Formats: sequence, structure tokens, C-alpha cells
Amino acid sequence: MKNDEALRYHEQGRKGKIEVIATKPCRTQNDLSLAYTPGVAQPCREIEKDPDAAFRYTAKGNLVAVISNGTAVLGLGDIGPLAGKPVMEGKGVLFKRFADIDVFDLEIESKNPQEIVNIVKAIEPTFGGINLEDIKAPECFFIEEELKKQMSIPVFHDDQHGTAIISGAALLNAAQIQDKKLSEMKVVFSGAGAAAISCANHYIRLGIEPSNLLMVDSKGVVFKGRTEGMNKYKEPFAIETSKRTLADAFEGADLFAGLSMGGLVSPDMVKSMADRPIILAMANPDPEIGYDEAKAVRNDLIMATGRSDYPNQVNNVLGFPFIFRGALDVRASCINEEMKIAATHALASLVKQGNIPQQVLDGYQISSLSFGPDYIIPKPLDPRVLVEESIAVAKAAIDTGVARIQIDFNAYRDHLQKLSEELGK
Repeated sequence: MKNDEALRYHEQGRKGKIEVIATKPCRTQNDLSLAYTPGVAQPCREIEKDPDAAFRYTAKGNLVAVISNGTAVLGLGDIGPLAGKPVMEGKGVLFKRFADIDVFDLEIESKNPQEIVNIVKAIEPTFGGINLEDIKAPECFFIEEELKKQMSIPVFHDDQHGTAIISGAALLNAAQIQDKKLSEMKVVFSGAGAAAISCANHYIRLGIEPSNLLMVDSKGVVFKGRTEGMNKYKEPFAIETSKRTLADAFEGADLFAGLSMGGLVSPDMVKSMADRPIILAMANPDPEIGYDEAKAVRNDLIMATGRSDYPNQVNNVLGFPFIFRGALDVRASCINEEMKIAATHALASLVKQGNIPQQVLDGYQISSLSFGPDYIIPKPLDPRVLVEESIAVAKAAIDTGVARIQIDFNAYRDHLQKLSEELGK
């Protein structure tokens, strides 16, 4: 893909990538009177009497805000909210394409965490859910924590939890193939930002032993007693260890999770890992070590990256559309840890089902696909993800008491399958 091709894509025809489309007719005098005055007063009165009526008479229940201040945009860094707007519009496209969820993207000109909290809290009546995006650490932790406390709709910082949920599925399946118990695995993380800390916490909930996890940031290993570059979010990962560098941490490791920057890992580091290692090199656009480079020195490893041109792509589009779909459909008040774990297990299980849809094979120009070292997480274009992950999240919401409505899951499965077919056309 060339730069000018990307620019033409965004500029041609209607500028940008999204638009608002009316879902009701407005062609006659009667239509106009129903859409606006005087007819609109009726649903207003109903909602005033019963706030839940907003889900019957407005688009609130299928509307998500994608919110950013542009301080940590993709691999571009702090480019500001306006320059980050194409990414937020793109997120809206993915929500609509993969889960039929409508989005307003909101770019906020502020680096003050409390101000962002106040702004987002104030617009709660408009939305069914909040997707925080590309807000740098550690501010993103405070913002999400405060909003989750104060809001009664789902708040989800995708940069943290999306990567954790999807790579967690890769971890579960890779560990099974490599015959490794999660509780016994030695783990090294490169990176200590939002995604790394969320992934580490998620892996621990899946079964990784905290004392077996080494986190490495730009200052070296996070160890007990270190003061330089520390904060309250890194502190729980400080352990007693004599290891100080990334190379030290690699020695004997079963799992490498990279959420930092390209080129940090050498072939010698990969050589020093334990037998049958797992490498999740997720830095974008360039992984911490190239796929071919790592495979050249270890033929017993399983590897995933964030790239689509190699096997096992950890792509956040496998998470957020379907997590929100399930949460919105049961009117969940939040997205809790049980819902995230359910999403991970749904993704991990789907890979083992077989019966790969032909459209997936055609989309990736392959003749077959089966569970194994080169297929440990679903392909982003697999239409079954919408069905299985959304159901898993919705069930977890109901089971944990955060859903406001109950649903018939047989009917829900039928609905999602039909929706999947429509979206795939």
C-alpha cells in the first residue's frame, strides 16, 4: 500500500470514512411531524417518566462513543486529537462493519485526566457505551477507573483490554500445543504501558503465576526496590530478581509478550528461551523481532504478531466490536473481568471447532486451515466470531449480575447468525 493510495481513499467522494444516515422516512408532511415537532414530544414524555424507554425510542442502545485525546495514536505517538481523528473514524467503520454498532467519534482537546473524565461523564445520556482510544499511560488508567466508577454504561479502553483479550486466547492455545501449564510458565514482558500492564493482569487471571512474570521497560527489569521510572501501576509487577536487562529476562523464558517497539529482541535472546517457547511480538507496525528472524533460530516456537502478513495476527478487531455487541444487547452496566475472560475463552475455543467458512479461506487465499502452531486465534474475517464472542460476553454479563435485561439465547444466536450473514454480504 502506498501513501498516496491511503490519502486518496480518505479524500475521494464524501470526505473521511463515516456518515449519519436516517433510519426512518422523512419525505412527507406526516413523516416530518413524526420525526420532529409535534410527534417527537411523545417519546420525550415517555423517557422522562422512564429513562429505560430511551432504549425503545432512541438510538442510544446501539450507539458507542469512540473517544480520544490523541496522546498515543497507533505508532504515531502524541499527535493530538485532530490528527488522530482518521483513526477514530476508522474505529467507527470497524464497529459498523463487524458488529453493526453505530459510532460517534469524539476528539477531546485536553491532556487533563480529570477534565476528560468530566467531559465523558457529562455525555453519558447520549450513548450506550464508551470506547476509550489512544490515550497515553498512565493517564488512561485513571480515566478508565474513574469513568467505570461514575458511569452506568460500559466503559472500555481498547488499547489496554482488547490486546489482552485476544492475545490471551493465543496464549491459551499456544500453551496447549506446546504442552505447557500456565502456572509453571516463565514469562517476560517488553513494555510497561497500558497494553502491557493490562495483558499481564489478564494473563495472571488466566493462570500465569505472578512470581514467574518479569516486566521490562525502557529502564530495564521492573524489580523490587527500583525507584527510577516507577509508578503505582508498575509496582505490583516488581519482584525479587537479579535480572536487570531484557536479555537477562529472556533466559529460560517460556513466553515472551512484546508490547513495546520493533527491533528490541535479538535472535540470541530467542535462542536463550526454554524449549518449545511462545513469542507474542505485538509491537506495531514492526514486531520486537521479525517472524522470519525468530523462526530461523527456533523451529520449536509458536509465534504471533500484530501483522496480517504472518500467521496468528493479534488484531483488536477480534475483540471490541463483539464485546460491545454482547454488552449492549443485554444492556450491561459495565464490561467486567468475567466478560473479558469469557471473550478470551470464546476466541480460543472457536479455533478448535473446525468447519472453517469458505469465505475465510477465500479471503486469505488459502485452501485449508486447522488448529495448530500457525492457527491459534481466529482470523479477523471469520463471521463466527460475532456469534460466539458476543454470546459469551452477554452470558457472562447476565451471570455476574451486570445485565439489565434477560434474553433468550437460542433466539439471540439466530439473530446474530442472520446479522453475520448480512454484514458479510
